[in-house]
Amino acid sequence: MIKNIISLVLLIVSVALSFKHGWDTFNLRDNPQSAKMMAELGISESLTPFFGVLTIATGILLLIPKTFFLGNVLNAFSIVLIMALALHAGNYKIALMEIPFLAMPLLMIWLKYPFKH
Repeated sequence: MIKNIISLVLLIVSVALSFKHGWDTFNLRDNPQSAKMMAELGISESLTPFFGVLTIATGILLLIPKTFFLGNVLNAFSIVLIMALALHAGNYKIALMEIPFLAMPLLMIWLKYPFKH
């Protein structure tokens, strides 16, 4: 029971973060801090819609039991990509801040989908 509650809380947080980050990616003009971070990572403005769609799609995949694993793998992959781009740009602070977010999809894979019997 506790395992399901933890899994549910992580699922809600992960989906909310996916939708928020996806929405923020589409509205970079309203979020100068996000635009600055994307520029520091070397991500051009023409690539940002791709990342927005990928992030929102990841959130949707997490909600569906049959695609839960794939959603978590895509989430972990996108976090590792951000960490790699940050390290390549010499921004160690971003890479270190992403470590807990990398642990979240891996923990969710281990805990399994919360409503699956």
